[in-house]
Amino acid sequence: MDSSRRSFLKKAAIGAAGITIVPNTILGKAHGHTSPGDKLNIAGIGVGGMGRRNLANMKSENIVALCDVDWKYAAKTFKDYPKARQFKDWREMFDTMGKSIDAVMVATPDHTHAGVAAHAITLGKHAYVQKPLTHSVYESRLLTRLAKKHQVATQMGNQGNSFDWCRRIAEWVESGVIGEVYEAHCWTDRPIWPQGLSEPKGDHAVPGTLDWDLFIGPAAKRPYNPAYTPWNWRGFWDFGTGALGDMACHIMDPLYWALDLKYPVSVSASSTLSNLYSPPQAQVVTYRFPARAPKGKVNMPEVKVYWYDGGLLPDRPEELKDGEMMGDSNGGIILVGTKGKIMTGCYGMNPTLLPTSLMADFTEPDPTLPRVKGGNGDIWSTNAHEQDWIRAAKESAGSRKEASSNFQFSGPFNEMVVMGVLATRLSGLQGLHRELQWDGEEMKFTNISPSDKIKIVTVDEYAVIDGDPRFDRRFAEFNALEMANEWINHTYHNGFTLPAMPKK
Repeated sequence: MDSSRRSFLKKAAIGAAGITIVPNTILGKAHGHTSPGDKLNIAGIGVGGMGRRNLANMKSENIVALCDVDWKYAAKTFKDYPKARQFKDWREMFDTMGKSIDAVMVATPDHTHAGVAAHAITLGKHAYVQKPLTHSVYESRLLTRLAKKHQVATQMGNQGNSFDWCRRIAEWVESGVIGEVYEAHCWTDRPIWPQGLSEPKGDHAVPGTLDWDLFIGPAAKRPYNPAYTPWNWRGFWDFGTGALGDMACHIMDPLYWALDLKYPVSVSASSTLSNLYSPPQAQVVTYRFPARAPKGKVNMPEVKVYWYDGGLLPDRPEELKDGEMMGDSNGGIILVGTKGKIMTGCYGMNPTLLPTSLMADFTEPDPTLPRVKGGNGDIWSTNAHEQDWIRAAKESAGSRKEASSNFQFSGPFNEMVVMGVLATRLSGLQGLHRELQWDGEEMKFTNISPSDKIKIVTVDEYAVIDGDPRFDRRFAEFNALEMANEWINHTYHNGFTLPAMPKK
């Protein structure tokens, strides 16, 4: 390991032990408070895709560093901020510039979110992390606790959370418009990238602009293949979380908030054929949540939440007229209550009662939830979500109004999302064939025994030879409990580590 990485790991260890390293730009500013007129020094990590858009929405501040493993993919962003220092390794960036960085924007592939963000937080950096917040349940719990311990401002990049739609849906539910909600359905048009893929094969030269080892990061080593990056990494388990992880943090957000959910008590799934390497092309996931305390004017009974992707949809509500679209082109939500139904588009957009004719005489409940500045505009033309985080980062920890999707909210929410990944991998085809019982506090399944086995497809090939179809589908057998624990936790490889989990 080179000296700069050794130095960074030493500093990170100090941070994890409870000593917050405060950036030079903040020292002397009212005991850690950054006045609204001052600018944060922000580092972007993973800047070739969505990270570029996030940084554009943060351009009110100083963008001082840019880090990406693929400098060709990141070239446009480098041109956007010519004064920012450029890095490929985020550890080297912190080692070189750590004291001059106040906050980080993380938009790397899913499997590296937690490592980057966790170490940044232990160094006292405010953190904006793209959705899904993390790749695993354990990583979500870790970021939640680290953010609380180090008192930094945080935000997950589910931008719809800062918009008025989420709040309106919660206010409708709390006012009792549709009675007690006992069922919810969520769906998306994703994936819009390849899934259900076999393990990539072939000998390919690594592009000179890409650091392949840094892209792999904490995942298991493998040869470079252009199938993995850029962007299509979402379709491989080791790097992404498929359609569920990509879109559930957007689509399920309004109902998670409105129904005051936390940990499910069980989860199950069915899907098209999945394999050891890649998520299925389509899946249905069922979550069951226990009754919660009353909220507003309504009780919160046990509720089942259904997720659909890959073109699968819930049954069409009988209240919809012929020709009326269910949700919108990107997906939607249907909340089913004892007195009626609410339907929305993706991000909770354009909520309506069903049948839609009820809206003609509907009186909107009085607003009870505070709005985010700029949250009533078009989702793609406002910087409300990023600026809400920047505002929070400039407030002192003792009196801070946390950003809308701060990790105390989005951490448990993301745990729920990636639980769906576990359900598909464990209880789908060739899996355990059961509803998996979940202990959320302990992060473990309670009805998988040490002797349970699962079979997972490792090879799935097809060819026509002399006019005859030939199928070659092979399975490998694994210990179910060991695989469940691995997918809950994730083993970190190649010298990458996570800080210790703080006590609750």
